[in-house]
Amino acid sequence: MLEKIIELTNLYIENMPKKERKKYGQFFTSMETARFMASLYECPAGKSCIKVLDAGAGSGILSCAFIEWVEQFDYISEIDLVCYENDENVLEILKENLEYCKEKSTKRIKYDIKTENYITSQYLDFNSMIGGNTTPPKFDYVIGNPPYMKISKNAPEATAMPEVCYGAPNMYFIFAAMGLFNLKDNGEMVYIIPRSWTSGAYFKRFRQYFLTQGKLEHIHLFVSRSKVFDKEDVLQETIIIKVRKTNKNPEKVKITSSKSNKDFDEITSLTVPYSVVVSGEDYYVYLVTNNEEVDVLERLHRFNCTLPDIGVKMKTGLTVDFRNRDILRDDEEDGAIPLFYSQHIKRGTVEFPIQKEHEYVVTDQRGLMQDNKNYLFVKRFTAKEEPRRLQCGIYLAKNYPQYEKISTQNKINFIDGLLGEMSECLVYGLYVLFNSTLYDEYYRILNGSTQVNSTEVNSMPVPDIEIIQEMGRKLMKTKDLSESSCDLILEGYCG
Repeated sequence: MLEKIIELTNLYIENMPKKERKKYGQFFTSMETARFMASLYECPAGKSCIKVLDAGAGSGILSCAFIEWVEQFDYISEIDLVCYENDENVLEILKENLEYCKEKSTKRIKYDIKTENYITSQYLDFNSMIGGNTTPPKFDYVIGNPPYMKISKNAPEATAMPEVCYGAPNMYFIFAAMGLFNLKDNGEMVYIIPRSWTSGAYFKRFRQYFLTQGKLEHIHLFVSRSKVFDKEDVLQETIIIKVRKTNKNPEKVKITSSKSNKDFDEITSLTVPYSVVVSGEDYYVYLVTNNEEVDVLERLHRFNCTLPDIGVKMKTGLTVDFRNRDILRDDEEDGAIPLFYSQHIKRGTVEFPIQKEHEYVVTDQRGLMQDNKNYLFVKRFTAKEEPRRLQCGIYLAKNYPQYEKISTQNKINFIDGLLGEMSECLVYGLYVLFNSTLYDEYYRILNGSTQVNSTEVNSMPVPDIEIIQEMGRKLMKTKDLSESSCDLILEGYCG
């Protein structure tokens, strides 16, 4: 059944310009991925009719895969399917594919194609306090490959769901939130979506809603981000999630992974305590792939503090150099102050100057200057192939006594004292943490991108300030800033 639908979809893709499909955020699911997604559902015995929702149905690949999966259950006699799709270009092939499934299936298939906007047509139901249907239709199963496209914070879909939106959102997580709303209690939802929602402040409202109303039961990871969607160029790191609508946490979450969308026969599997995968008041989701990573989380989650708890905070560099070209200087001159870049971080320390262009700025803008005091600098961006994501350097004000103020380019982060200057031993102690293997591994589990996000770092667990200072004094004695030296010191506190 599914092979025919894929064949017709491929013809559509070849005849429809990509820029036209991009307007709707269309990326079509591969046959293997669709079948795997359908296989994640449980089918309770004794139920003869099931209700299924496919929002953003496209050509109907996921609906067809679901129907194909249900064929194995003799006791199910009827499938009531609702598909949302408002792209006129794809409606004809969607109807043709659903008719084909209806003809080939041994079940009675009833389908309804809704062409209105999936989000705005239901916003009154979602926000029931302002009106709408108090008993909207609910489904046993929701399956989806939602549109991937950013929208403005004033877009109708964003203003329809203020409970989950912050800033300029992406359609994919708005669809996921509405999909969960459309489920019956204890119903199941399987979505293929980017992993970006699993951490950070940007998705906090969504995570709080999504993981309060539902609970993750299965997460599938792809080793290769480039081979999830056939015939498509998708750079987002993509995952498959299965969520049950319930307020009761499961004991475990199953995490599987495959090399690509073609290798579901070669799956690695891991069962992890739910409290390890979903953690903290921010509902971060930790995508672990092996027992060693589980151990990393369990070791660090023994610490009860965060950076702000101990009186320090990571911030982003102040100066966007390409927007302030008029204040940049290649050489020192009267009134100039140093502008520190990630290139100044070398072997655990900060070296300046290094004969780099635009190493100085001349400005009276307070927002571009900071006090010359002790900091820990951390690179914001690293290359994917680099062995470490967290790369930091110790900055001590005493090494640059000639300056009252300095500036930092916005491609580095810096850790700063909230109430005054950090002591040298505290800076060295923070270096022990962020230059260790353990903290680098923790951050990689937390965030799949190559950007070091200050919001996420500020939420990471750290020891109390006395312990960090003690670590710093030990490092100052050894004068060995290597990763192995930091590992040895940290091991004594979280072994």
